[in-house]
Amino acid sequence: MNEKRGPAKWISPLALALAVTGLLPTPAHAARIQELVAVRGVRDNQLVGYGLVVGLNNTGDTGQSRFTVQSTAAMLRRLGATVDPRAIQTRNAAAVMVTATLGHDADAGMRIDVTVSSLGNARSLLGGTLVQTPLYGADREVYAVAQGAVIVGGYSASGRSGSSVNLNHVTAGRVPAGGIVEREVRMADLSGENIELSLHMPSFVTASRIVEAVNAHFGDEVAWAVDAGTIRLHVPPRLVGDPVRLLAQVELLQVQPDAPARVVIDERTGTVVLGTNVTISEVAIAQGGLSIEISETPAVSQPSALAGGDTVVVPQSDVRAEVRGGPIAHVPASATLADVVTALNAVGAGPRDLISIFQALRTAGALQAEIRLQ
Repeated sequence: MNEKRGPAKWISPLALALAVTGLLPTPAHAARIQELVAVRGVRDNQLVGYGLVVGLNNTGDTGQSRFTVQSTAAMLRRLGATVDPRAIQTRNAAAVMVTATLGHDADAGMRIDVTVSSLGNARSLLGGTLVQTPLYGADREVYAVAQGAVIVGGYSASGRSGSSVNLNHVTAGRVPAGGIVEREVRMADLSGENIELSLHMPSFVTASRIVEAVNAHFGDEVAWAVDAGTIRLHVPPRLVGDPVRLLAQVELLQVQPDAPARVVIDERTGTVVLGTNVTISEVAIAQGGLSIEISETPAVSQPSALAGGDTVVVPQSDVRAEVRGGPIAHVPASATLADVVTALNAVGAGPRDLISIFQALRTAGALQAEIRLQ
């Protein structure tokens, strides 16, 4: 299609989104091995606990949350006060779930951040304080204890008439450095002859490049790929007993990770993300849409004096249908992501239309990429 255009240029939503998110092709950059792999046996652990947040301004759980009343009574009993649960009003307290992540390098006495989330029907945790709460691992052992002031990134206010105003989420918050590690997690023994690395995104190409980079650095056959997701390191004689130094050298090496040709589509939000190696074959595309508009106009129907009857309001419907779309666009074979973006912009498709176009291209065999639906 030969079309004359003025100085002003129209930028499609796809090109703008790709430019903003940095998805337009740029010179390839290597990544550190540290970002591509994890040392097998060295991992974080999730912790969870059940606790109480007190000191709320009449925004806590109501009497319908029976577990809050029972937890408050149990806490007071542990502190030496015996109170009838039926006499407890919990509007200034809220039952919460406390979660945290225990890093693989966390030692006893270190502090970690914890997240507090309302479990009952509390309206807000603003201004509350988390009471000492043990945090358990998957083995039901206590690994940390949390306590401190809850920080909520928002606010909530309401009037007696029922009107209210809210900013962000006020039934969940954080206690920065509110958890104290009580027990360390034993890491895998790295003092042996071999250390294994696990790729975050298994790929034979990426694994091969990592092996080549490691062997080139040490000048010996130190690494070899077991499969697409596992690389085994043989500790060189000069680094035996010093796994930290070995891994530090390996993780700082840079390689070019393989980028799979993939199109990720989220139909709920209309988001389309194209991988760098996405290409299309020569194809013709026609894109259009059907728009239907229905408007209601009330009209008064009044019978004549001799006919009898009542005066009524009769709705009148006006239906308009419009088919939008242009002629068939010829899209040449595209070798780069920039060519794909240019070709799809020529069709004038929006994000929602792109979802159908990519699925149709895949069905036609013109899209050399994998489609992932979210």
